[in-house]
Amino acid sequence: MQFLWAFLVGGAICVIGQLMFDVLKLTPAHTMAALVVAGAVIDGIGWYEPLIKFAGAGATVPITSFGNSLVHGALTELQDVGWIGIITGIFKVTSAGVSAAIIFSFLAALIVKPKG
Repeated sequence: MQFLWAFLVGGAICVIGQLMFDVLKLTPAHTMAALVVAGAVIDGIGWYEPLIKFAGAGATVPITSFGNSLVHGALTELQDVGWIGIITGIFKVTSAGVSAAIIFSFLAALIVKPKG
């Protein structure tokens, strides 16, 4: 049953993103930013953790999870170390993902020749 909920929740997040493209005619950058902000707001009001417990990977894989990670890391470190934790918490939680994106993008750019 957990796989079904993961599929449905993750699929619903993707449907929302696709509707933002098709119906609202938003650019990919605007859609991505809106979904990251939505994930941050949902985590800020305390609803994203229950969603992760309910849907598992369906809630942690989409781009909304990046917004969740930003806010969750900042709030956790704020409680642990004080105000400086707002800045350090963001980097502590998301640095591995951002670093991997940079490294693998660079490697792909070395291998793949763009059409031009």
